[in-house]
Amino acid sequence: MLKTIVFLLVFSITFSTNLQLPSMITPVFAKVEMNQPAYAKWGKVAMEKTKEKYPQASIVDYLHVERIAGSQTTTERFKLWLKEQNKEFGVFVNIEFETDTERIVNVTFKEVTQ
Repeated sequence: MLKTIVFLLVFSITFSTNLQLPSMITPVFAKVEMNQPAYAKWGKVAMEKTKEKYPQASIVDYLHVERIAGSQTTTERFKLWLKEQNKEFGVFVNIEFETDTERIVNVTFKEVTQ
Protein backbone atom coordinates (compact mmCIF):
# COMPACT_ATOMS: atom_id res chain seq x y z
CA MET A 1 0.00 0.00 0.00
CA LEU A 2 2.81 2.43 0.93
CA LYS A 3 4.66 1.62 -2.30
CA THR A 4 1.52 2.36 -4.31
CA ILE A 5 1.02 5.71 -2.59
CA VAL A 6 4.66 6.68 -3.07
CA PHE A 7 4.55 5.63 -6.74
CA LEU A 8 1.39 7.65 -7.38
CA LEU A 9 2.86 10.66 -5.59
CA VAL A 10 6.12 10.52 -7.57
CA PHE A 11 4.26 9.87 -10.83
CA SER A 12 1.86 12.78 -10.37
CA ILE A 13 4.57 15.22 -9.28
CA THR A 14 6.88 14.20 -12.12
CA PHE A 15 4.30 14.69 -14.83
CA SER A 16 2.61 17.76 -13.39
CA THR A 17 5.77 19.80 -12.71
CA ASN A 18 8.10 18.54 -15.47
CA LEU A 19 10.73 17.40 -12.92
CA GLN A 20 12.94 14.44 -13.63
CA LEU A 21 12.02 11.19 -11.86
CA PRO A 22 15.45 10.42 -10.28
CA SER A 23 15.57 13.78 -8.53
CA MET A 24 12.19 13.08 -6.89
CA ILE A 25 12.80 9.54 -5.63
CA THR A 26 15.46 10.38 -3.05
CA PRO A 27 13.52 13.08 -1.15
CA VAL A 28 10.31 11.03 -1.08
CA PHE A 29 11.98 7.90 0.26
CA ALA A 30 14.19 9.86 2.65
CA LYS A 31 11.08 11.06 4.49
CA VAL A 32 9.68 7.56 5.07
CA GLU A 33 10.43 6.47 8.63
CA MET A 34 9.62 3.32 10.54
CA ASN A 35 7.76 4.33 13.68
CA GLN A 36 7.84 1.85 16.52
CA PRO A 37 4.89 1.50 18.88
CA ALA A 38 5.33 2.74 22.45
CA TYR A 39 5.37 -0.82 23.81
CA ALA A 40 8.22 -2.02 21.52
CA LYS A 41 10.89 -1.45 24.18
CA TRP A 42 8.92 -3.49 26.72
CA GLY A 43 8.20 -6.21 24.18
CA LYS A 44 11.92 -6.70 23.75
CA VAL A 45 12.31 -6.91 27.54
CA ALA A 46 9.44 -9.43 27.71
CA MET A 47 11.14 -11.65 25.13
CA GLU A 48 14.54 -11.40 26.86
CA LYS A 49 13.09 -12.27 30.28
CA THR A 50 11.06 -15.13 28.79
CA LYS A 51 14.18 -16.51 27.12
CA GLU A 52 15.95 -16.40 30.51
CA LYS A 53 13.10 -18.25 32.23
CA TYR A 54 12.57 -20.77 29.40
CA PRO A 55 16.03 -21.18 27.81
CA GLN A 56 15.13 -24.37 25.94
CA ALA A 57 11.99 -22.90 24.34
CA SER A 58 11.67 -20.90 21.17
CA ILE A 59 9.28 -17.97 20.92
CA VAL A 60 6.77 -18.72 18.18
CA ASP A 61 4.43 -15.75 18.50
CA TYR A 62 4.17 -12.44 20.34
CA LEU A 63 1.22 -10.23 21.21
CA HIS A 64 0.96 -6.95 23.12
CA VAL A 65 -2.16 -7.35 25.25
CA GLU A 66 -2.50 -4.05 27.06
CA ARG A 67 -0.94 -1.20 29.00
CA ILE A 68 -2.23 -0.61 32.52
CA ALA A 69 -1.32 2.83 33.87
CA GLY A 70 -1.36 3.30 37.63
CA SER A 71 -0.60 6.33 39.75
CA GLN A 72 3.14 5.58 40.08
CA THR A 73 3.73 2.45 38.02
CA THR A 74 2.70 1.19 34.61
CA THR A 75 2.34 -2.43 33.54
CA GLU A 76 2.82 -3.66 29.98
CA ARG A 77 1.19 -7.04 29.40
CA PHE A 78 2.26 -9.46 26.65
CA LYS A 79 1.32 -12.96 25.59
CA LEU A 80 4.09 -15.05 24.09
CA TRP A 81 3.56 -18.45 22.52
CA LEU A 82 6.43 -20.86 23.14
CA LYS A 83 7.48 -24.20 21.73
CA GLU A 84 9.67 -26.53 23.76
CA GLN A 85 10.35 -29.95 22.25
CA ASN A 86 6.83 -31.32 21.49
CA LYS A 87 5.02 -28.95 23.84
CA GLU A 88 3.46 -25.60 22.89
CA PHE A 89 2.13 -23.22 25.50
CA GLY A 90 1.41 -19.55 26.14
CA VAL A 91 2.97 -17.30 28.72
CA PHE A 92 1.51 -14.01 29.91
CA VAL A 93 4.37 -11.67 30.81
CA ASN A 94 3.65 -8.61 32.93
CA ILE A 95 6.34 -5.96 33.17
CA GLU A 96 5.67 -3.43 35.91
CA PHE A 97 7.86 -0.33 35.86
CA GLU A 98 8.00 3.10 37.48
CA THR A 99 6.23 5.46 35.12
CA ASP A 100 8.64 8.38 35.63
CA THR A 101 11.98 6.55 35.57
CA GLU A 102 11.02 3.40 33.60
CA ARG A 103 12.88 1.34 36.22
CA ILE A 104 11.54 -2.22 36.22
CA VAL A 105 9.79 -3.05 39.49
CA ASN A 106 8.54 -6.57 38.78
CA VAL A 107 8.27 -9.14 35.98
CA THR A 108 5.75 -11.97 36.35
CA PHE A 109 4.95 -15.00 34.21
CA LYS A 110 1.77 -17.05 33.98
CA GLU A 111 1.64 -20.15 31.77
CA VAL A 112 -1.56 -20.91 29.86
CA THR A 113 -2.56 -23.71 27.48
CA GLN A 114 -4.56 -21.52 25.08
